[in-house]
Amino acid sequence: MNTERNLRRTILPNGLIVLTERMDHLRSVAMGVWIKSGSRCEPPETNGISHFVEHMLFKGTRSRTAQLIAREMDSIGGNLDAFTGKETICFNVKSLSDHAPVALDVLADLVLNPVFAVPDIERERGVILEEIKIDEDNPDVLVHELFTQSFWKGHPLGKPILGTTETVGRLVQPQLFDYHADRFHAGNMIFSAAGNLDHDQFVEAVAGKFSRMPGGATLAELPAPEASARIILRNKKALEQVQICLGVPAPPITDENRYASLIMNTVLGGGMSSRLFQTIREERGMVYSIYSDLSPYRDTGTLCVYAGTSAGKALDVIDLIVAEFRNLKEVPLGDEELTRAKDQLKGNILLGLESSSSRMANLARQEMYFRQFFTVDEIIARIDQVDAAQVQAMARRLFDPARIAVTLLGRLDGLKLTRTRLER
Repeated sequence: MNTERNLRRTILPNGLIVLTERMDHLRSVAMGVWIKSGSRCEPPETNGISHFVEHMLFKGTRSRTAQLIAREMDSIGGNLDAFTGKETICFNVKSLSDHAPVALDVLADLVLNPVFAVPDIERERGVILEEIKIDEDNPDVLVHELFTQSFWKGHPLGKPILGTTETVGRLVQPQLFDYHADRFHAGNMIFSAAGNLDHDQFVEAVAGKFSRMPGGATLAELPAPEASARIILRNKKALEQVQICLGVPAPPITDENRYASLIMNTVLGGGMSSRLFQTIREERGMVYSIYSDLSPYRDTGTLCVYAGTSAGKALDVIDLIVAEFRNLKEVPLGDEELTRAKDQLKGNILLGLESSSSRMANLARQEMYFRQFFTVDEIIARIDQVDAAQVQAMARRLFDPARIAVTLLGRLDGLKLTRTRLER
């Protein structure tokens, strides 16, 4: 039991982990079923099946049509949603605490009893193919996708979560049933909830729905991929801007020095006071959008800088980004900049725990990756302990010019980029 946050954890006999956080001041409950495998578990030929199954679970169960699911949620003013990631699929619902039994009933029915009706599969295939086209038409999404595919080349972590037109076009009903049987079992799931609830009563209610679900163990995934530092130039004449993704391998989510990497990322490109934003947008006016992002996974990660600019300025923008990498390696942060980054990070974390939905997700992720819970005070203490030398050591660990990968997308007009330029 965690005293600062009212957290409780129970494991049902079949292995399902049930986590709750009691928040008496709220009138709502958020709950989520988390499957401990996402798109990185997929063989190449069924790339996109996790996301397809996620969509199909809303299309009807053995006792409810898709329309009835929607109507029941609307009648209680609840919000039912889902998403697929690289390492997880989540089905979640938020409702007033008075309506939690109905919300739980619908959520459990959705997860446990899909029918995967063939006409629905064909209709939903069309929906997902349109979703893929949206991403292909969105330049900043597309450049990230191209970057990821070349960075983790040949590994499922590099494949798109949505799949491709070819793989989604081939998926058939037996594959969806097999996938559901394979992944949706108690040993591969977490049920988390936060809000105005009583743990013991809630566990009893969840057990009533999920106790007949088979057990099983968490599925083994492929080993961590090797990152490849490719330079990819993709011409797309329809675009006015050149989209830039420039990135390096980064620590996994559980890395001991993760707070140093979070602070370093904040200083580099995490907001309007960051070095990239101030130098490249504010001082030089070369971009509208520029930021850096950490994407940590269970065994690896990336730190990626995104910018959009004109073809004539693209190489200068890349030079300035690489110069900021070099600067972080060579010059320790000053006290004021370090304190500002820490305060920004602490504010983001605290604001991120304001709602029952975010607490519910936080519970599940801590269980999934750490198998323990950190109080807010513990996290803030860890951030406060980071010094300038640790941030500099992280920069030296990450920003090796030989490991920088770059993807450029747009009207490139004969633009050339060599490895030598990144190593200057």
